[in-house]
Amino acid sequence: MRAPLALLALALGLSGCGFTPLYGDTGVGPGLSRIAVSTPDTRLGYRLREELDDALGHDATRSPVWQLETVVEQSRQPLGRRIDDTATRYELTVRGAWTLTPVTGGTPVGGVEVVTTTYAAADQPYAAIAAQQDGEDRAAATLARRIRLSLLRALSGTAPQP
Repeated sequence: MRAPLALLALALGLSGCGFTPLYGDTGVGPGLSRIAVSTPDTRLGYRLREELDDALGHDATRSPVWQLETVVEQSRQPLGRRIDDTATRYELTVRGAWTLTPVTGGTPVGGVEVVTTTYAAADQPYAAIAAQQDGEDRAAATLARRIRLSLLRALSGTAPQP
C-alpha cells in the first residue's frame, strides 16, 4: 500500500519540476521528421542520407517543412608504415557542411561538422575495399548524429509547428 503512494508522490513531484525524460517530446524533435535531406550523389553521400533519414526520423507521408542541403568532402591519410613502405592503417576525415532552409523561405542556418575515423589496411584487394567502406559507413553514421545534434541546437527556438 505504501509503494503505490510513494510512486504517486514521486510522479507528482517530478511533474511539477519541469523534468523531461531523455527521450521525451521536447517540441523540437517532431519537427526533425519533416526535414527533406539532400546529399551528394556518391556512395558516402548515399550512406549519409540514409543515416540522416534514420537519425531525424524522416516521415515521408508528410510534406517537408525544411530542406537540408549537405556538401561532403573526404580525405584519407596513411598511418604507420611497414618495412616495405606501405601503410598499416588509414585515417579517414569527413567534413560535412550543412545548410537548413525553411521550405516557405526565410533565413537559412548552417554549420560544419568534421568526423575522423581509422581503419586497417589489408593486403588483399577485396578486404582493403571492405575496410575502406566500413570506415566510410562509420564516418557517415557519426556525421549524421553530429548534424542531428547541431540541428536540435539550431532549431531549439525556431522550430515551425506541424
